[in-house]
Amino acid sequence: MTDSRRFEGYGVLVTGAARGIGAAVARRLAEEGARVLVTDVDPAEAEKTAAALRELGLGAEAFGCDVGDREAVERAVAHAVATFGALDVLVNSAAHCTPDLPLFEDEPDDEWARDLDITLTGPYRCCRAALPHLAASGRGAVVNIGSVNGVQDFGNHAYSAAKAGLGSLTRTLAGHAAKRGVRVNLVVPGTVRTSAWEGREDDLDAVRGLYPLGRVGEPEDIAAAVAFLASRDASWITGTALNVDGGLTAVNTGFRQAVRPRRRA
Repeated sequence: MTDSRRFEGYGVLVTGAARGIGAAVARRLAEEGARVLVTDVDPAEAEKTAAALRELGLGAEAFGCDVGDREAVERAVAHAVATFGALDVLVNSAAHCTPDLPLFEDEPDDEWARDLDITLTGPYRCCRAALPHLAASGRGAVVNIGSVNGVQDFGNHAYSAAKAGLGSLTRTLAGHAAKRGVRVNLVVPGTVRTSAWEGREDDLDAVRGLYPLGRVGEPEDIAAAVAFLASRDASWITGTALNVDGGLTAVNTGFRQAVRPRRRA
């Protein structure tokens, strides 16, 4: 648990916070003094996460929210404001990723639309509902959770397109919101050990060697970056994308290994 109290008195809303990165973000901000609304499309799981935080003496409540539903998003934002008295930070972590089919031409429209709706339009809905309250707080910040998929080719056509779009939305919204005193930034994770990888430990071991720092990420790695960008420590940072990817997008490890110098006998 961190000793920092950068978010003392803050009201925070985190989407997709029942598990994985979202849950780690909720815990990190709560540990630093925030009161956090743990939202998720699965209300029961959101309540489990919030209850676990309360058992630690942290300020957390749960609220069911499908970011694909505008009215549900507006209810969640209104609940956060009514409960905490203000909304200071929004973290958009909810996403949806459909595995690719072998042939691109077989990809169905509904799966493409679902990935874009949750992963890109969901944050749009949340930002739209939250922005007036973030502006009113005087210290408002949005942190979007992107992906290296939005920067390079790692498969997943629809999800990757949505994450690339989220990067663009981050920049354009940062320009709009700056005059209202709200900062908007993006965290770009690489492979992170979450429930999405359960039963796929062999895959995690296989990709670990591609990371210059020699390991895949943990949810807490992403939460630490989110906490920095949401805090006043980043008060002169907006519209940026912070890669938290163990060096994956900076260093072509496969190429380096292929052409590394061989010692002569």
